[in-house]
Amino acid sequence: MDDETRLRRAACSEFLIGDGLVHPGDLLATIGQDVIPDVYGDGGIVTDLEQHIAELLGKPAAVFLPSGTMAQGATLRVHADNRGQRTVLWHPFCHLDQHENQAHARLHALVGRPVGHPDRLITLADLEAVAEPFAALLLELPQRDLGGELPDWDELTSQVEWARGRGAAVHLDGARLWEASAGYGRQPAEIAALFDTVYVSFYKGIGALPGCCVAGTTEVVAQVREWRRRLGGTLYGMWPAAASALSLLPERLAAMPDNLEHTRAIARAVAGLSGVRVVPDPPQTPMMHLLFDVSAERFAANARRLAEEQSLWVWPQASAAADPRVVRCELSVGRATRRLSADTIAAALAELTA
Repeated sequence: MDDETRLRRAACSEFLIGDGLVHPGDLLATIGQDVIPDVYGDGGIVTDLEQHIAELLGKPAAVFLPSGTMAQGATLRVHADNRGQRTVLWHPFCHLDQHENQAHARLHALVGRPVGHPDRLITLADLEAVAEPFAALLLELPQRDLGGELPDWDELTSQVEWARGRGAAVHLDGARLWEASAGYGRQPAEIAALFDTVYVSFYKGIGALPGCCVAGTTEVVAQVREWRRRLGGTLYGMWPAAASALSLLPERLAAMPDNLEHTRAIARAVAGLSGVRVVPDPPQTPMMHLLFDVSAERFAANARRLAEEQSLWVWPQASAAADPRVVRCELSVGRATRRLSADTIAAALAELTA
């Protein structure tokens, strides 16, 4: 984002996506005044957060790490080392494969094997077609690149049982587990119980300072903790991010069902629009993808007009879709989104195709 676009965003008073524009001072205020700091990740608020996440996810232990890239690579390496296999099965849109510069291969000697088709969720039939031995199955809930879609619960449990039957670990990319919990209508611990290890993020969905946790057995978490140090993730003081997460978690988790309800209300309001489609329809979590029948150039011009004339920030530009006449945007619903009525949002979305 260039300086001109940042200034245009800063001048807006309403925001369509997530929590909107969060000022650094407001984010730092989430740390609190009476925080007991850690020392190299031990003690204080970091230990408090790890214990809280372990309890929230129903796991024996958890470890705090500064980034998901570090957390998931280290966790999958532990599963691979413990099983003497290097292959990890995942969806073609897996974050490790798409967005992490192949860190899993270059740092941990892992072999990622995409399973299934990019345009749909992994199925049990896709997995049953895999013959080679593998260390772990990674599942992302919800599948972000499919608009927050979730597998049917019985299908999910069947996939987990299949992987376990092959002697593999099952790892959850739960960066948006909080949203999946609302979508399934199940507590995070009930979902996490299916998995050997679970990664959760604190800035996605929760809106805290960057940071994450991995939860699992005491033995696996201890090994991930050692890899955190080897990878340079055991900072002298990790307390600011941990304190921010611990202070925001209760409120933001409680809001997820309302976020989901508003997401579905927006989808219903959009249903009557020409040139705007919702994926999936209806939304399954507090997020969705929107497909616009408009060129990328026209979309960007209309988005700029909304910012300048209505002080409403949407997306400065859209992503390409399979059809060159269509563009795609991701709408994650948060506090800023809920301040706008579904009809107001639908009217703004209609203007993006004008």
